[in-house]
Amino acid sequence: MTPLRAYIEGVGVIGPGLADWPQTAGVLAQRTARTAAQTVLPAPASLPSAERRRTGPVVRAALAAAHEAVAQSGRDAATLAAVFAASGGDGGNFHAICETLASGEPQLSPTRFHNSVHNAPAGYWSIATRAMAASNVLCAYDGSFAAGLLESLAQVSVDGAATLLVAYDTDYPEPLRHARPITDAFGVALVLAPQKSARTLACIEAHLTDANASIFADTDVEALRLSNPAARALPLLEALACGKASHVVLDYLDDTRLAVNIDPS
Repeated sequence: MTPLRAYIEGVGVIGPGLADWPQTAGVLAQRTARTAAQTVLPAPASLPSAERRRTGPVVRAALAAAHEAVAQSGRDAATLAAVFAASGGDGGNFHAICETLASGEPQLSPTRFHNSVHNAPAGYWSIATRAMAASNVLCAYDGSFAAGLLESLAQVSVDGAATLLVAYDTDYPEPLRHARPITDAFGVALVLAPQKSARTLACIEAHLTDANASIFADTDVEALRLSNPAARALPLLEALACGKASHVVLDYLDDTRLAVNIDPS
């Protein structure tokens, strides 16, 4: 496989004890310690009030990371193609729907229904930013971040246009958590461009490999990496935070991983 290449112009992160990319970079570069805390998901101020009230955790995680990455890139969000990647959807909403369907009055509200579809965050993003460019939404279980990164890099390479990647997953309540043990929300976003610019943070190249996925010696960060499919991006984020040429391997499929080279020069 010929490596796919792009230039990273913006990064956004939100997760447990991680409010944004600068704080995350400090933790991953070992400049600061991560405080154990639940993810704080802000209401998306970019949405009209009616839509804002209807958003659940998965939409808030996706939009928080996406807005931060786009702001750092300096690009117009409305012009960016987008790839949204998640292993599931709004677990709390799914739980509420299951409870309703199992009750004596199985009548679902329209809000519950439209928030249950996998492309809900992409729809809210288009409302928030008036984005008219194409958006793709995909799922690859625990390899969803790598799948989204591959799709984004392919789009940048083929179309020659900047693309926003947003990966996110949120927690599931019991009894769903027993089958899918995700305990908190995590979101990450990257703005990828076809050419180097004044906004470039690093060059990224990726190709498939059968090498083992990169893991952290720090048990806290490694536990975070394994706790949420979107957090499988952490080795890549560590390379960006340290600001040096790096090679990392990300989880993807059972017998195939994604090798990523980061060059900040």
